[in-house]
Amino acid sequence: MTHLDDSPASPEDRWLLRLYVAGQTPKALHAFANLTKLCEEHLQGNYEIEVVDLLINPTLAKDDQILALPTLVRKLPEPIKKIIGDLSNTERVLVGLDIRPLHHKNRRESDHD
Repeated sequence: MTHLDDSPASPEDRWLLRLYVAGQTPKALHAFANLTKLCEEHLQGNYEIEVVDLLINPTLAKDDQILALPTLVRKLPEPIKKIIGDLSNTERVLVGLDIRPLHHKNRRESDHD
């Protein structure tokens, strides 16, 4: 359940996202679908999603200090950020990962004082 988009991009433009799940539960599948949709819409193919199933590799949870599932970890670009849940609240995920929506201008640029 790993997705790798081979679009050409410089390393500093690539996003490395790791989604921790426990099996292919409906919640885990929903989180993966939400994440994939968000990445396609806002990261223009410059991303890699790594899915870590903790039922298969439970020791991997220690590296990123995973306490709840599903958890999304933004490995790159730094700093590392984490979001817990099924990622259904797009605005919360965008803010949590510090992704600027493509269809919105920066609020400071659009404010007319």
